[in-house]
Amino acid sequence: MTTPSSLRRPRTVLAMEPRVRDALFDAAALDRLAAVAETDPAVVVADFAAAEHASALAGAEALLTGWGCPPLTAAALERMPRLRTVVHAAGSVKHHVTDACWERGLTVASAAAANALPVAEYTVAAILFTGKRVLDAQRAYRERRGRLDPLALLAGAGNYRRTVGVVGASRIGRRVIELLRPFDLLVLLHDPYVTEGEAARLGVRPVPLDELARSSDVVTLHAPELPATRHLFDRARLALLPDGATLVNTARGSLVDTGALTAELVSGRLNAVLDVTEPEVLPAGSPLYDLPNVLLTPHVAGSLGNELGRMAHAALDELERYGRGLPFAGLVRAEELSRSA
Repeated sequence: MTTPSSLRRPRTVLAMEPRVRDALFDAAALDRLAAVAETDPAVVVADFAAAEHASALAGAEALLTGWGCPPLTAAALERMPRLRTVVHAAGSVKHHVTDACWERGLTVASAAAANALPVAEYTVAAILFTGKRVLDAQRAYRERRGRLDPLALLAGAGNYRRTVGVVGASRIGRRVIELLRPFDLLVLLHDPYVTEGEAARLGVRPVPLDELARSSDVVTLHAPELPATRHLFDRARLALLPDGATLVNTARGSLVDTGALTAELVSGRLNAVLDVTEPEVLPAGSPLYDLPNVLLTPHVAGSLGNELGRMAHAALDELERYGRGLPFAGLVRAEELSRSA
């Protein structure tokens, strides 16, 4: 975006861990931050009660938050009498936006749409790799030093007319569906809030959750972490998955009963690609670290490395919209948090 003279620069305070500030804002992003907001990027608040930040917080009209932002409780907000808006340079705001924010009438924006992109890309890569049985091929190739017959080893592998079950038409779930569109796959969807007409527009077939579990070669989870979704895939639902099916979880570990899934994976009946677990981190003795049918990664599907720049600029876009009196693109509504990540 350009920065004409009509832009008002709100007094803004960064609230996140200092290392997050350093990772989010390169020189170009810091220059842009200075152009759209009146701020001191050297001031990074990780404790709203800290005396050294009292003056900065008292004058803040906007908070630019990131990972490590402390909760915005009523007591914290008392220290920010001029605060009008919170812009989050990451995904979910549930860790720091409290009911007190809505009671104060604050507006909230998030860069969740920007953070959804790498998660969806990771997920699609996982779906395609698991269909191709890349881990099996890599392991056998290494162990046999090239002496293998791919036709025999990978009989039945491939992504031609496989069935992928998407659980949750969230931002990430919808982006996964979009990215899968060019491939020769049947995509099923379970989401209680999606109508048949909307599913048709997405190009997926809506089905009940148990039917999705029974019918899918790969199930990928994109539902929010809510009391109703805890252990959505418990022992009984995991048992519905066909032999050889793969469960991909880039959402929240609590969606899956870890004990039940571990038993299925140890038996070799199922495969899994897990970027999140419950607990996170798994105990050192967990067999999931070593099982050949499990790809386990340490919550890296979301924005990392140069992808953090996308989130930073998405948040700066929102600050600029605020300064121009324009509506947020990534507006967060209180009523939506009850069914979102």
